[in-house]
Amino acid sequence: MTKFASLSRQYWPTVALFAFLLACWQLAVSLGGIREYLLPSPLAVWNALWHGEIGWSQHLWATTLEIIGAFVLAAVVGVALGVAIAWSPLIANALVPFLVFVNTLPKVAIAPLFLIWMGYGIFPNMLMGALIGFFPVVINTAVGLSQVEADMLDLGRVFNAPKWKIFAKIRIPNALPYILSALKITATAAVVGAIVGEFVASQKGLGYVITTTQSSMNTAVAFAALIWISIVGLLLYGAVVLLAQLWAPWAEGVD
Repeated sequence: MTKFASLSRQYWPTVALFAFLLACWQLAVSLGGIREYLLPSPLAVWNALWHGEIGWSQHLWATTLEIIGAFVLAAVVGVALGVAIAWSPLIANALVPFLVFVNTLPKVAIAPLFLIWMGYGIFPNMLMGALIGFFPVVINTAVGLSQVEADMLDLGRVFNAPKWKIFAKIRIPNALPYILSALKITATAAVVGAIVGEFVASQKGLGYVITTTQSSMNTAVAFAALIWISIVGLLLYGAVVLLAQLWAPWAEGVD
């Protein structure tokens, strides 16, 4: 009961804000005479969430798979590159300018190239999401591996620990809060990247549903797709937060 009361005190402002916004939304549509294709009512969006003709399950599955794949790919590649940068100044001098260049490229302009190279499918959208989300992981990993107390490194040298063991026992545990903090950013970036890929080239997915509603002006379905996208993103973000609490509860202070 105490736990429930604590959670209630923590989240009731968020629930109250959402309820207030929904009420304002409903009143604006009902009293303002706004046409359905411009702004559907919350009730119409709720009904669209369960619209059987849309086939939400296949679109939701495709987008979820793309987002999770993009997140895992960005995490693995980002951590590996961050370790390489922290391991060798030579690698850092070679990689960092190139990674900055890649990160500054407009991702929407890259998506059509993925279509030419790989065609339609889930994997190109995974790559798009990973491309948007990997850079924070690289930077935070490199920073976390580098910002280690000198006394800890000296202790390792006193015991003649090899470089790889210092990385495994000292640098990587120190970098863990930084990595987990970056993964929270990547969790949301992967969602954006996957949907961008679906906007450009896809035959299924929630982004595809949104693009198909443009011709029919079925705005309620577009809003419903946005809600499903947000739910997937929130679940992924919540999983990262839970992982941070289990692996490194002190990591919250690094955000």
